[in-house]
Amino acid sequence: MSNGVAGPMSVPGAEGAPPIELPEVGTTIFLVLGEGLNLRSKLQAIDGGALSVTAPLETTGLTVFHPGREFEIFWAPPRDRIVLPCRLSAVTDSPPRWILVPAGGARHDNRREFVRGGAGAMVRLDAEVAGQPSEGVLLDISEGGLRCWIDQATSLAPGDRVDATVWLGTAEARLSGAVHTVRPAPHGDPGEHLILTFDTKEDVARMIRQYILAWEIGERRRKQRAVTGDGGGAGSTG
Repeated sequence: MSNGVAGPMSVPGAEGAPPIELPEVGTTIFLVLGEGLNLRSKLQAIDGGALSVTAPLETTGLTVFHPGREFEIFWAPPRDRIVLPCRLSAVTDSPPRWILVPAGGARHDNRREFVRGGAGAMVRLDAEVAGQPSEGVLLDISEGGLRCWIDQATSLAPGDRVDATVWLGTAEARLSGAVHTVRPAPHGDPGEHLILTFDTKEDVARMIRQYILAWEIGERRRKQRAVTGDGGGAGSTG
């Protein structure tokens, strides 16, 4: 497969629009898997127009994500968002990769909602089903959902209603949603990963966007310090 150093590649634009460049190998992309749920992935290679991306951990073993399924992906260059319809062509286990082929023209979309980010905050959970875990640890959040780790098994099932409260750096967000997925925690860790989807009012959505932006700035600073070997100094935002 291409290692991304031979120059940019492009795909046709939607409805006769000019071609749009594909992202560079290593770029973070997001897989739009429905119900406001976007999962973070990374572009690993490009070969003849097919894109090899990291398989999201949440989808491991789910037969619903089989070759032939179509969904959108997007990536976010500065001041823009580019959306590309794709078809899942193949799934590999070692390493875990999804092979995607374009299923339509790419388009510009300046809406930046549902970009995911953030990790580490405590999440308080209040479920209608009795006897469920009361708290978890945030793995990531968007305007349409969150993913958290709970250290014990749960009997929650897709569709169950759950209220979640999470501290987003400067304010507390109270979210009312439904269970989308419950999966065992990967890598032999105890407990489970719980994915919730919800609708947000604009003030809460703005709070989440600000939190993700601060978190991304902090991540970039952390990575830059790791590259330069500067482990001290000022702390990062988020």
